[in-house]
Amino acid sequence: MTGIGGGVELGAQAARSRALAVLRVRSRALAVALLPAAVAVILLAGGSTGHLVGGGWDAARWAVSVLALLVLAATAAVALVVARARPAVTPTVAVAEESAPDLYRMVRDLADRLDVPAPSAIALTPDCDSWLEDRTHPAHGPPPARDHDDLSDPVGPARRRSAAAPVLVIGSPFLWWMRVGELRAVLAPVVAGTGPAAHPDIAAARRFIRGLDAAVAATSTDGRGPLARAARGGIGGVSRLLLRGCRVHAAEMERGVAAAAAERAQAVDYGLRIVAQEQVGLAYAGWDRLLTRVALPAWRMGRWPSRLDVGVVAALTELSRRDRLAEGFASRLGERPACDLLEEPGLMDEAVSLLAARLFHGGPAETGPDWAPVGWEEYPEEVVDRAWRTDAARLHRVLDTLGVRRAAEGAAPGTDGPTLSRVLDHLTTTPAEAPVPARDPAADADPDATPDPDATPDPDATPGTAHHATPDPDATPGTAHHATPGTGTATPDDQATSDPQAATASDPQAATAPDAQAATTPDPQPFTTPDDQPADAPDAPAAPGNADHSDDGNGTEDDDDDLAGTTPRGAALAAGLSAQLAREEARTQALASGTAPPPPGTTTGPAATGTALWDDRALPLLPLQPPRTGREILTAHITAMVCCAAMDTAGATPGLDWLDGPTLLVDGARRADLAPHVRSLVETGDPAPLRAWLSDLGVRPEKPVRLV
Repeated sequence: MTGIGGGVELGAQAARSRALAVLRVRSRALAVALLPAAVAVILLAGGSTGHLVGGGWDAARWAVSVLALLVLAATAAVALVVARARPAVTPTVAVAEESAPDLYRMVRDLADRLDVPAPSAIALTPDCDSWLEDRTHPAHGPPPARDHDDLSDPVGPARRRSAAAPVLVIGSPFLWWMRVGELRAVLAPVVAGTGPAAHPDIAAARRFIRGLDAAVAATSTDGRGPLARAARGGIGGVSRLLLRGCRVHAAEMERGVAAAAAERAQAVDYGLRIVAQEQVGLAYAGWDRLLTRVALPAWRMGRWPSRLDVGVVAALTELSRRDRLAEGFASRLGERPACDLLEEPGLMDEAVSLLAARLFHGGPAETGPDWAPVGWEEYPEEVVDRAWRTDAARLHRVLDTLGVRRAAEGAAPGTDGPTLSRVLDHLTTTPAEAPVPARDPAADADPDATPDPDATPDPDATPGTAHHATPDPDATPGTAHHATPGTGTATPDDQATSDPQAATASDPQAATAPDAQAATTPDPQPFTTPDDQPADAPDAPAAPGNADHSDDGNGTEDDDDDLAGTTPRGAALAAGLSAQLAREEARTQALASGTAPPPPGTTTGPAATGTALWDDRALPLLPLQPPRTGREILTAHITAMVCCAAMDTAGATPGLDWLDGPTLLVDGARRADLAPHVRSLVETGDPAPLRAWLSDLGVRPEKPVRLV
């Protein structure tokens, strides 16, 4: 215990010395600001006593006095902005003591054993991490008086100390996956951090750093006029200068605080903490997999899984079953889970799940017809089946705009619907056709580059539309079917059968008119309906690569590089799909903008004092995945079409795999061998492997499928 106590004392001393260094930076800045005023006082006093007289001294007195007033005014403005700026607060779900008395009791006992102040409140976050967060800033509002006694002794000094204690933020996956003892061991070093945080010097240094950081953020927005912009720029510049001066000291202070907390926590459940750290890494892996593979497809369809924390337990249990490295983890499930410390874990899980959708996807804060919760038992039908049919419908709409016939010449009657054969025939590459070559830098300087005269036109395309099937490989993707917002009103069927030349001579994009879309599929994205989709989308981004792509300045170049090596028809189809997704995403964002109240659980309770403590205009705050490339979008849509054909003609069913997300079930067994066959079609234009796979399952690609 002597060694532990010595380590705690050394860490605390290092943190306090660094905190004093931060405060010295503040004191020096104040001294510099007061220096002109001090000189002015000396000059004025010398003049009044008759020692500093004469024209030169009078001019100096006036100049220094004016300078002192200006510097004092600027100092007051900076101090006011730093004091009033609201520090950033993590979006969380508040946990009141009446809804989790056992959890509060465990944290209070842990703080007593560590001999540190108890946290002032507890909150949950949809992340695999735990930390202390100071929410004592006046802008966050004082906690209610009844919350002061949640975790503290009712004695006066202890009560005042608890009121200033930080909030304990716990990652919700920990509560559902970890056992009670493991959670206690993981939280021990976090709770131990309240001891150093209660020291006046460390607390003052942290407040100063948070104030400067908030001031920089507040002055980063553009002002309404040149004077306001100049004032914001000056205040922001001073704040950044002070932050740079405090950077090293603040980092070392936090390291000292963490070292002191870790040393103090060694006295509590040290052996169990080693085992619990393994569960932290496992929970992080399962949570990331669940969000990216399972939750993200549902969010894109306007559904949010309401039991994400329950899902992470299922995902990790499945991982322990598949991976021998994880054997033995599932046996822990017989012990008491930490979520039993909550009175109503289902309601907490639902609130955290909605907050996760808000942060990672940018969905609305309230449920509605286009943003509804979905249970795991309804996931295959509500999400998987609907997502596949929506992607298949989008694929056929783009084929319509490219002028691809719905049925081959001499086909049997009744086969002119949306079929898989239409996709396979269109993407099949003849020997005379070659994959799209790599980008030629010289072609970037010629925006009017013409298609390769040696390229073979699409045999399925109608006259006047062959240029859609074999676009210039070096042209910007999407120009194959972007035209002047249009005049055409033909439906896809009219365009493909009655008068294809007239239909494609006008805007090809007009083939997606509302009446045509109503005959095929509604808008797959949330918050929209078929009637909300105009035939022409002037607000759509011009570059198709912007669908699910951030504008990084070279998105088109990256998309071209991604499509290099694919077939010309595949590149054109990928460009059309990307453009269609860009238009749908733009409409979705336009409809969802301006109606973003705070997430549930962040408007009441001690864990969320304040209604708009974080900027919800920049959602999603934490995107899960980088933007999808054109090749990934094309592969996903072809896979969806194949799955639809398998469900409608071979009796396959949609399913949910906890680690891989949507999956195809044939006779109750998961088929995971489809991806390489689809990639072969996309990259080489060879449908033979995919046709063999379809034949093995008994799928009939010439039969029409049911779309959304």
